[in-house]
Amino acid sequence: MATDLRVRFLHPSGAIGPGKIALLEAIDRTGSISAAARSLEMTFRRAWFLVETMNTAFREPVIRTSVGGREGGGAGLTPLGQEVVARYRQVEEDARKAAEPHLRWLDEALKAEVAATVDAPADEMPADNTAVDDSGS
Repeated sequence: MATDLRVRFLHPSGAIGPGKIALLEAIDRTGSISAAARSLEMTFRRAWFLVETMNTAFREPVIRTSVGGREGGGAGLTPLGQEVVARYRQVEEDARKAAEPHLRWLDEALKAEVAATVDAPADEMPADNTAVDDSGS
């Protein structure tokens, strides 16, 4: 199935979506905010801002950090952070299952060439919104 969906939790204290979840997972995997940022091709400044945003939005931190030194610095998910990721991924999976017949219908209703360009930046889209023929002919 080519058509997919993205889940975003919206709350007055902040939103959690695919980007923040990817950052949480990368921090969990790498043990470092800077390494997580590099793996996601994100600036450290942006990653740190997102970490602070998430830690401020929740009643308790979702990411714990430790300052460098003899033991070295690092970062990791708190139990709440692990729960946020797990619940986000579960909601995403449940939503995808529920939407599957509709997504399948969209796949069949959309032209393959147009569907492939939906995520393309506007400057890569043809001016007349027709599909680009990339077959080489």
